[in-house]
Amino acid sequence: MTERGFYCGLDAALSVVGGRWKFLVLWQLAVHGPQRFGQLRRLVDGVTEKVLIGALKDLEADCIVVRKDFQELPPHVEYSLTPFGSSLAEALRPLCEWGYAHMDRIGALASQSVRS
Repeated sequence: MTERGFYCGLDAALSVVGGRWKFLVLWQLAVHGPQRFGQLRRLVDGVTEKVLIGALKDLEADCIVVRKDFQELPPHVEYSLTPFGSSLAEALRPLCEWGYAHMDRIGALASQSVRS
């Protein structure tokens, strides 16, 4: 990631996990541990292959995820969190807990705005 000034700590954190898919990839790796590409694609419901590849490349470039190539045939590549990525996942845990606690309300609000 290129150096740039951040407005606040949240701005810096969101520059790493901005967008839905990177956050969900990060979270699945935190919950399930190291995963192969196909396993991640199944865990992150709704993500396309192209978007998942991009998210993994971005997370790897930001030192959140490490890609381990086992140099085998058929290809065997595994993704896991770095210690830096694990610390970010821990910081995001309260946000996930808040989301679970308020999921019904958030869903109801979202469906109301669609109808308006």
